[in-house]
Order: sequence, then C-alpha cells, then structure tokens
Amino acid sequence: MAFSNLTSKAILLYDEWIKDADPRLEGWPLMSSPFPTTFIIGTYVYFVTSLGPKLMENKKPFELRQIMTFYNFSVVALSLYMTYEFLMSGWATGYSFRCDIVDYSRSPTALRMVRTCWLYFFSKFIELLDTIFFVLRKKNNQVTFLHVFHHSIMPWTWWFGVKFAAGGLGTFHALLNCIVHVVMYTYYGICSLGPAYHKYLWWKKYMTTIQLVQFIMVTVHIGQIYVMDDCPYQYPIFMFIIWLYGSMFLVLFLHFWYHAYTKGQRLPKLARNGINKDQ
Repeated sequence: MAFSNLTSKAILLYDEWIKDADPRLEGWPLMSSPFPTTFIIGTYVYFVTSLGPKLMENKKPFELRQIMTFYNFSVVALSLYMTYEFLMSGWATGYSFRCDIVDYSRSPTALRMVRTCWLYFFSKFIELLDTIFFVLRKKNNQVTFLHVFHHSIMPWTWWFGVKFAAGGLGTFHALLNCIVHVVMYTYYGICSLGPAYHKYLWWKKYMTTIQLVQFIMVTVHIGQIYVMDDCPYQYPIFMFIIWLYGSMFLVLFLHFWYHAYTKGQRLPKLARNGINKDQ
C-alpha cells in the first residue's frame, strides 16, 4: 500500500512537471518522456562495461578501419552542419552572449533553433559508437570512467534541455562542443586512414588543450548569470547544471592532462610524436 501511494504521488508529480514542457516538441522522436533515453543509456553502459568485454573475451578484435573512417568524417560533417545551424538560429544572428533567453515562439528562427537542439541531442546517441568501437576492437583500456561518464551524461541532460529550454544562453556549450568535435573527429578520421597518414597528426597533443579551453569558456560564459542583474532566463536550474558540468569536466580533463602529459603516462612509443597507436 505504501509503495502504491508513493508510486501514485510520483506519477502525479511527473504529470504536473511535464505540463511545463515545450509544446513545439510534441510528437518528436525520443521526446515523449525521458525513459527511452534512460533505457538507451543504461543499455550502453551495461554493454561497454560488462556485456561487450565478456562477449569479446575469447574473440579476435574486429577490423573496423573503413567503418571508422566513414563514421569519423560523417561526424565531422554533422558537427559542421550543427555549428552553422546554431550560428544561424541565434549565436550569429542576434544573441548577445550574455542574457539570451529562450524564444518559445513559432518564428522561423525559433523553430530552427529547436530543430538544431534536437539534432544535437540525437547526435549524442550517434557518438556512443565511439565506445562500442573500442569494445569491438578490444581497446578496453580506452573505456575509462571519464569517457563513459561523458558519453552517458550528455544525452540524458540534453533531453531535459531540449524538452524545456531549446535555445538561449544554455546552448552556447553545444555550439562550442560542435566546433571542438570538428577538430577531434578530423583527427580520428585521419588516424583511422592508417600509418601512412600519421605524419599529419603532430597536433594531437593540442587536442586536450582545446577541450580544456572549451570547458573554461563554458564555465565563464554560464557563470555570468550569477553576476548579471535581472536576467529573466526561464530555467536557472539549467544554468547551474551547465556550470557544474563545465567545472566538473574541467577538473577531470585537468587530471587527465596531468597524468597523460605532465607525468608522461601516455607518452611512450608513438604517442611521444603525437600519435595514438591504438587508433
């Protein structure tokens, strides 16, 4: 009886909460509730941390070079497209980079931002293939906590962002992330072409720096809301989550930087020349 009452209250709270969702997303794929996204992420975490390694334990690694080349350059193209769409739907057409609130109208520009936010959210599911490729190639040392956590938290938190606040200053980190992914997946794509192209990868050591700069910019930008007077952004809780996310990953990537390059744990062999031999 107590459990039934608790369940009923939870359902009522959920129904009350979901009433504030953006009606423009009614009927969009994966947007009916957070449960499909949660299920996909849970399945992903289980596969890459448990089931996948067990299935591959007595098998030879898959040779996925051609598939990975196509995948990496496809993500580059998608990231370029999303960068352009984020710019054209606000960041280069009127946003101030300060107190930019969500436009809930059905104007062409506002709807363009909604579509771009949803596409960015969906792209996070595509990027789960990064880890699946690691598992199928038996590169389990690359399936780190930082990697899995990053790939898991993004689509889950972005479901709420798209559902309630598709636009405004909360999308700045998505714009930056798309730009960074153009650089990152270009590197991965060139790397997957084979050893003959590794001479072009001298700039690998700067990739972590680029990611660190990204998180610094995200943290500084979103931190403005705490010093601006009377910013009527509709969901301040999202600003706190983004600030927490940027700060947390800044610390995690600094930790990675320290162990990878300062202590030199990732420098032996080919990596000293900026080439990851596992790609």
